[in-house]
Amino acid sequence: MPFLLEIRVRPNTSRNKVGGSVGEPPRLVVAVQAPAIDGKANQAVIKELANAFNLRARDFTIVFGELGRDKRLLVEGDEKTLQAKLEELMGEPTLL
Repeated sequence: MPFLLEIRVRPNTSRNKVGGSVGEPPRLVVAVQAPAIDGKANQAVIKELANAFNLRARDFTIVFGELGRDKRLLVEGDEKTLQAKLEELMGEPTLL
């Protein structure tokens, strides 16, 4: 069953990082070095999320916000495992 993941993207950062939360409702922060040009940041976001959740890039589909910083993604995987990993990642310090 797909898992809905809400994130806030920070493009053009000094390093790639998945962790922390921002906003209400809280969204996972994904910082990427890639610029928000020609889908480069979206590709980097999916790659970093796949690494963070130990999944394949094809397990992630952007369903909302492809051109914005706030995105919703459907993630294929075990819901309990994904929820536990999400809580772990959101508890990390946010890269500002």
